[in-house]
Amino acid sequence: MKLIIQIPCLNEAETLPATLADLPRDVPGFERVEWLIVDDGSTDGTARVAREHGVDHVVRFNANKGLALAFQVGIDASVKLGADVIVNTDADNQYRGEDILKLVEPILAHEADMVVGDRQVQHHPEFTRTKKTLQRLGSWVVRRASGTDVPDATSGFRAYTRDAALRLNVVSRFSYTLETLIQAGKSDMTVTSVPIGTNPKSRDSRLFKSTFQYVKRSVGTIFQIWTMYGPLPAFLWPALFFALGGSALVGRFLWHYFDSPGPTGHVQSLVLGAAFLIVAFLLVMLGIISDLLRSNRILTERALHRIRHIELALDVPPEKSLEEVSVVDSELDSLEERPVTARSSRS
Repeated sequence: MKLIIQIPCLNEAETLPATLADLPRDVPGFERVEWLIVDDGSTDGTARVAREHGVDHVVRFNANKGLALAFQVGIDASVKLGADVIVNTDADNQYRGEDILKLVEPILAHEADMVVGDRQVQHHPEFTRTKKTLQRLGSWVVRRASGTDVPDATSGFRAYTRDAALRLNVVSRFSYTLETLIQAGKSDMTVTSVPIGTNPKSRDSRLFKSTFQYVKRSVGTIFQIWTMYGPLPAFLWPALFFALGGSALVGRFLWHYFDSPGPTGHVQSLVLGAAFLIVAFLLVMLGIISDLLRSNRILTERALHRIRHIELALDVPPEKSLEEVSVVDSELDSLEERPVTARSSRS
């Protein structure tokens, strides 16, 4: 069996050596352990530093594409390079390399398709009280949306089986953590978590500029993915609100209309109530249409899953197939000269 440890990077030339030094080269249960770096358009020579420190495979973008796309391309490259299990970690050395053994244990025991490292944020000394509260709330929302019981939804320290990796499809531009967790839960994958430790903070996060921005983008991502995988409830709940409000207003008008002998007025209640009922009806129709589109998306995902299996059977290499991504060059001296189709340094 082969384990590939992948690391999305953006200008990580300073922190990458420490991260790589902490990664294992031998993990019980695997004959080979290889490293893969996804250089997301770095301008500080991250790809060269990666090669100098023994990285087996480098995927390099010509420009910054975002963390979510870097993760997806890394997953695709890892699978095509023969990975049976893929571990994703961060380049800032936040996660301990020794905990990779904990991360892959449930997979080796055939108990999980996806394993998430739990940083035990509530006991993390570097997290402020506000951040702990937001993290707890966000993880609760993701658990409700995904149907999983993962306590640390934003942790990027994760392990995937080959089949789980083949099923992942990231559409968000922000981050893969929330989306892949909801997708895994809605796709009936077995998801579990294991407690892990963390290293001291080496730098501030580059994913967001402020807590408010992170919360805003996370809420948007959760809502987007929730409506993708459960569109009917997402529309029916607002429809119920408008239907109840509209019924109450129309009922108020009818009560006064039949209870009073003369002109009753209260036409405003009738107009507003009718508007609420129309909105409720439109939301129900949108929910039904979205649910039909969801069925089509499921069929598309199944087809894509089969296509990926066919590509593996045909030994299709990683390629420039996703938004004109430029991928792996095995020769260090030509790494800075030209973008090429992906080649493994060990292939």
